[in-house]
Amino acid sequence: MAYFYDEPSHTFGEYLLVPGYTSADCIPENVSLRTPVTRFNKKAGEKSDLYMNIPMVSAVMQSVSDDKLAIALAKEGGISFIYGSQSIEDQAAMVARVKSYKAGFVTSDSNIRPDQTIEDVLNLIRQTGHSTIAVTADGTAHGKLEGIITERDFRVDHVQPGAKVRDYMTAFKDMITGQDGISLSDANDIIWKNKVNQLPIIDKNGNLVSLVFRKDFDSATVHPNELHDAKKRYIVGAGINTRDYMDRVPALLEAGVDVMTLDSSEGFTEWQRRALKDIHEKWPNAKVGAGNVVDREGFMFLAEAGADFVKIGIGGGSICITREQKGIGRGQATATIEVAKARDEYYEKTGIYVPICSDGGIVHDYHITLALAMGADFVMLGRYFARFDESPSNKLVINGNYVKEYWGEGSNRARNWQRYDLGGKKGMSFEEGVDSYVPYAGHLHDNVALTISKVVHTMCNCGALSIPELQEKAKITLVSSVTIQESSAHDVTVKNTSIRAE
Repeated sequence: MAYFYDEPSHTFGEYLLVPGYTSADCIPENVSLRTPVTRFNKKAGEKSDLYMNIPMVSAVMQSVSDDKLAIALAKEGGISFIYGSQSIEDQAAMVARVKSYKAGFVTSDSNIRPDQTIEDVLNLIRQTGHSTIAVTADGTAHGKLEGIITERDFRVDHVQPGAKVRDYMTAFKDMITGQDGISLSDANDIIWKNKVNQLPIIDKNGNLVSLVFRKDFDSATVHPNELHDAKKRYIVGAGINTRDYMDRVPALLEAGVDVMTLDSSEGFTEWQRRALKDIHEKWPNAKVGAGNVVDREGFMFLAEAGADFVKIGIGGGSICITREQKGIGRGQATATIEVAKARDEYYEKTGIYVPICSDGGIVHDYHITLALAMGADFVMLGRYFARFDESPSNKLVINGNYVKEYWGEGSNRARNWQRYDLGGKKGMSFEEGVDSYVPYAGHLHDNVALTISKVVHTMCNCGALSIPELQEKAKITLVSSVTIQESSAHDVTVKNTSIRAE
């Protein structure tokens, strides 16, 4: 006979936190969101090999996680898991670009030849949105530097048709440049001393290496939580599947990936057990998470199989229709609570702490705090990050409003059949995700800062200065439908105003 649960499963929206005592020391500036990512022997006094400075990672999705978003999120202290539904070579190249990126040293994405026209310059500005264009002999990002041209170097209505870039650019002989190998501090000193807006960095042959911009001078101040490895390179993750992992993993490791995760809609499978065993035997230092699961049994299976962390959640994503299509899943809050208890049980039995990640079901910022309070070490977000400039999808105007495209890995658009693979023949039988739009929300930095501000303020309300302390002290209550209605503005006419953290 089938097993029936006594209680219904619940979502984050059905819970609220009850305030605890807030001491004089419990202020937002004192809160630490540092959290472990990979398993470690906690009872033996060991530390995890990998920590994050904020408990947020981006989902393994085509419309969310590429190298651009990975760099932006690492600057904030989180980790992006670059999507695996692409060729091994392309995914490894994205990882390599993140690892080779130097904060403050920007590879030029706007380049032109001196024999091209001002009309080409205008088209490039419209295409990239950047008004500083490097002029190189071959028009590439690393060609021999000939000059710099910006939109301030010409007046559109005074330029003759067919006018050449060379006639309006600042020529190389009149430019201030830096040599490859220069420190960011020295590069900024040159910028300020010479009152220039950008400093091209060239190699010994005069080829362009990168650009340093005056506007990026305060990057370290703006991004105090930047997440680096021992070589001061940004931390980056990647998604893998249970089909081609023996080919994909070595390419990702060679590119410098820091952590990987088996990306599947359902992780309680023999395929994930085999993948974890094979990877850890072949590459014992590789860090690989697994999932997704929604109960104690699923967690124990993956923890005993060697997962470095375990992802929780089936069917809770905003673009996911797995529950609708297959009737499989569980409310995200209930799943997180049960898996957290299993994680603690496994720790008491083995001494090994296996971090858990709540993946999906996050609608409002406070749901992140609830997930952490319920036991999650970090959360994985898709829709949240898809809204930002840094996500790889297109920004469009729909009905007069800016939106970003957002599609699920189980949609016909992505056709990531490996994520839903149950063995047997290759391919998708039906969709488990939709193709959609989400409201455009601007830059990642501004939004993450606001979200983190809400999380730390709520933690102070609970009397907690760290995530483990929040999990120990949090008081959580189920709420009625009437309470949920009462939780929003009601019985008033709301003005269109907003208060944002500065």
